Amino acid sequence: MTAPRRDDRDRGQVTVEFLGMTPLIILTLVLLWQFVLLGYTFTLAGNAADEAARAGTAVLDRQAACETAGVRHLPSAWEGGARVTCGESGGLVTAEVRLQVPVLFPGAVGFPFRVEGHAGAVVEETD
Repeated sequence: MTAPRRDDRDRGQVTVEFLGMTPLIILTLVLLWQFVLLGYTFTLAGNAADEAARAGTAVLDRQAACETAGVRHLPSAWEGGARVTCGESGGLVTAEVRLQVPVLFPGAVGFPFRVEGHAGAVVEETD
């Protein structure tokens, strides 16, 4: 019987190493995707709050217009868990939008915490 050549001992090593690293690669991609969803949810909350506050400045029924605009400017997957609250004091309309951060897929299960977006706009004079 002859001794195995040096090249034969390493045969298949790359395959074994790749299979061992695959779960770590997948976990890293899942975490990166979740952070993208978190950032996107923050962006959506801020934009919806801006639009809600802006919509509440120009009409007489500020509360209804503000809340409607806040939800209208959200993608359908984020509308379900959205909470829009509006208020007015001292000539300033404020809007606060709270959104649930989805777990991996928008519209599916959400994390138990919410992200918030805040905005304010000066009330327009009506003649």
